[in-house]
Amino acid sequence: MQNNIKNKYNGGAAMMVVVIFFIFISLTILVGVVNPTVREFKIASDSFKSKQTYFLAESGVEDVLYRLRNNKQTNGTESLVLGDSEAVTTVTDISNGQKEITSLGDTNSLQRKVKLVIDTGVGVSFSYGVQSGAGGFVMNNGSRVVGSIYSNGNITGSGTITGSASSANSSALVADQSNGSGTPPIDITFGNTNGTQDFAQSFMVGNTGVLNKIQLYIKKVSTPSNITARIVSDLNGSPSGTTLTSATISTSTISTNYGWIDVPFSSHIQLSSSTTYWLILDVTTSSTKYYKIGANNNGYPNGVSKTGGFGGTWSNTTPSGSDGYFSVYLGGLTGLISGITIGTNSNDGAYANTINNSNVAGTIYCQTGSGNNKSCNTSRPDPVQIAMPISEQNILDWKDAAAEGGTYNGNYVLSSNATLGPKKITGNLVVSNGVTLTLTGTIWVQGSLTVSNNAIIKLASGYGSSEGLIVTDGTISISNNSTFQGSGTSGSYVMALSTSSSTSAVTLANNGGAVVLYASNGTINVANNATAKSLTGYYINLSNNAVITYDEGLTNSNFSSGPSGTWNVNSWQEVE
Repeated sequence: MQNNIKNKYNGGAAMMVVVIFFIFISLTILVGVVNPTVREFKIASDSFKSKQTYFLAESGVEDVLYRLRNNKQTNGTESLVLGDSEAVTTVTDISNGQKEITSLGDTNSLQRKVKLVIDTGVGVSFSYGVQSGAGGFVMNNGSRVVGSIYSNGNITGSGTITGSASSANSSALVADQSNGSGTPPIDITFGNTNGTQDFAQSFMVGNTGVLNKIQLYIKKVSTPSNITARIVSDLNGSPSGTTLTSATISTSTISTNYGWIDVPFSSHIQLSSSTTYWLILDVTTSSTKYYKIGANNNGYPNGVSKTGGFGGTWSNTTPSGSDGYFSVYLGGLTGLISGITIGTNSNDGAYANTINNSNVAGTIYCQTGSGNNKSCNTSRPDPVQIAMPISEQNILDWKDAAAEGGTYNGNYVLSSNATLGPKKITGNLVVSNGVTLTLTGTIWVQGSLTVSNNAIIKLASGYGSSEGLIVTDGTISISNNSTFQGSGTSGSYVMALSTSSSTSAVTLANNGGAVVLYASNGTINVANNATAKSLTGYYINLSNNAVITYDEGLTNSNFSSGPSGTWNVNSWQEVE
């Protein structure tokens, strides 16, 4: 009996050992299976939270970028919360008009950081208060430039410049176009009848450059009147009625035998390559006193001659396709400063090949000079021509930015305060009678811009320290106490730019203010106590106490397309 009980006890103990071992082995297997699963689950959870944190950080910078682009309120620090996750975004102004946006995402102490650098658009450097092209710069009647001047042409008049002044030489003299040599096979007679009163010869220069002179192979019959030589533009294959520059040819310089004569022009216009121009020899009609110009037939590939009357009708010469003997010379002009008071200290100098009748605080660097307060220092070479600060591609980009905002067909005439931009206007833009126009983007006016009678053009506050602009294909007229204002942030301006080649491309009279005026192809006229921050034009005429006060901030200006679409992404990266 006891043995049976003992055997049962021993059997029960063995069973318990087996069960315990089974449980231990099962737990070991279970732990071996569960631990990697738990670890993988934690890794997956952390990865999900990390991605969630990254995307939240990205959302933070995107949120601020959207606010900046759409002129919505943005604080220095913004917070974006999603569940138990948060992104704190900070906006910092850095150099050259850029902003840095950093966003730190945090999910249960898991952090990731994204940095975005944005800028405001095209940077343009205006290094001088006034920069003129080969047309030159004229100062009169108490006009004043607070800053320095660089001109690719002459600087003349009686005004005052507080900084330095430089007048550059053009490139070397070269005969860009030429036709004819030896005894001419054809004589073209002009000045003898109404139908052949004037002679015209078309031409195209091979290289863009400043017109110096033209040579003609010509003779006279008896003693005709003096000749007015004109350079005019083309109008449908004939001379237009618009004179670009002119010169008088005295009949006394022309013989009754053929010979070459020089015709220098006092106003040195810039001729553009592959553009048709006309030389007109304009005289008084007389049946007994007239001129003849030597010619050949089809000898010149880039033009043709005609006879007729300036401002009237023109006919082909006989034989048709004839070309006069002529040459067109570009370059070879030396810089001139005359009659100007320059500088306020010894660092403010004058630089030109020739300087006359000027009072200069610093050194006068010239090769020849007379009537100055100091003699010439000849140790430096003459200044050379420099390029305009804005390229044609810059202008095309701005026009494209304006057109993205849609097109307004016809004239846009403001009768009350308005906000506008970006926008393309196919007609004229007129802002007058105390109306305020607030720019929220670039405006492209295919017609002309008129701002008058106490009108105001200003930038929206979203521009910040950036500059905005109005581009016109026509002329710009600003008068009668009209003003331009920035965004309210220091260093913000409006640029009014004309692509016109007119002698009145830009006219500013009676105020102006925070405006930068630009007309690289035409003339800028400033008068009547008007003010501006900077002028850049092919030819600039300052009169009647006009004042240009240069702001050094213009050496690194960002002319943007406006608060809407203004900010461009410069770089985007994760930094933590």
